[in-house]
Amino acid sequence: MSLALISISLSSFVIALSGAMMPGPVMTVTVSESVRRGATVGPLMILGHGLLELLLVGALITGLAPLLSRDEVFIAISLVGGVILLWMAVSMFKGLPSLHLCLEDQGKRSRNLILAGILLSIANPYWLLWWATIGLGYIVYSMQFGLIGVAAFFVGHILADLTWYGFISFGIARGRRFFTDSRYRLLVGICASFLVLFSGYFIVSGIERLI
Repeated sequence: MSLALISISLSSFVIALSGAMMPGPVMTVTVSESVRRGATVGPLMILGHGLLELLLVGALITGLAPLLSRDEVFIAISLVGGVILLWMAVSMFKGLPSLHLCLEDQGKRSRNLILAGILLSIANPYWLLWWATIGLGYIVYSMQFGLIGVAAFFVGHILADLTWYGFISFGIARGRRFFTDSRYRLLVGICASFLVLFSGYFIVSGIERLI
């Protein structure tokens, strides 16, 4: 049981890290605010982001628990989630040559960072798509181990966000020397490779349950 929970947490970390590293509205504000406000920006943004996701996970497991335990739901979500993961990986590989982090200061307006983390997450269509497919698939799988399985998934997920955005803020506050484009592309490429593996696992799990 403990080995399975560790596996859930670690794989959740890698998949969430892959999503967190891609540019988006939360990344943009984290970068621009870190230029002026230092290393606490990333963790505060993720605090808001994480509170929203905790509410979402709670709603999913309490309101949809009977539905999520059905075999046909597991199969459908596993197959769809696996295809979405593969699509993400291919998109990441295709975008590597032109991928870069924009570290310029993009404005002087002060923000409530926790609230910004919540609102920017809601406003991001990718975030909604992720939870409707991959996130839901992971919750379905994790619920086989009860609430502790879901907790293992969520801890791995939120630690990935906190690690990446904390690293972003710290690196910018310390002089930006950590963030060359080549290192960024290498990290994204590694994560994309893991996504291919996880995609195969989701698809195979769905097929096995189907037959």
